[in-house]
Amino acid sequence: MRETLVLNASFEPLATVALRRAVVLVLQDKAVVEHAHPGLRVRAADVDLPVPRVIRLCRYVRVPFRQRAPWSRRGVLVRDQHRCAYCGRRATTVDHVVPRSRGGGDTWLNTVASCAEDNHRKADRTPEQAGMRVLKAPFEPTPSDALLLALGAAEWDGLPEWLALPA
Repeated sequence: MRETLVLNASFEPLATVALRRAVVLVLQDKAVVEHAHPGLRVRAADVDLPVPRVIRLCRYVRVPFRQRAPWSRRGVLVRDQHRCAYCGRRATTVDHVVPRSRGGGDTWLNTVASCAEDNHRKADRTPEQAGMRVLKAPFEPTPSDALLLALGAAEWDGLPEWLALPA
């Protein structure tokens, strides 16, 4: 199912929702379509609107300030674009740079996406002890960057440049 980015009235990213929820928000006049999939439309007896990729709420929603993005395994895989931090192949697991048995925790800076082979080869050691090199250092995304990363690279083709992630 397609994900749609929801922007606040001030154009700040709030969440991603399913296509069905996005269409309902637009039909209830609670949101407007800011960017649509080219050539795709939602049609019914009395409805004909473009399939939304990005919608903006009509009224500002006050959101409690979130200083940090919550850590999750899925978030780490999305942040690293499902690429292994050790070999660059497709990642299916999350590896702790400093193993949990040695005091490493579930944090953005201590976890990287990894393929099962490299995760098994590294085992209960640090990358230096295992003779492995981390290709891309882990980083902590901001809450809004985490939302934009959740859309995935395939969804970014054709989005407006004002929504681009900072390099």
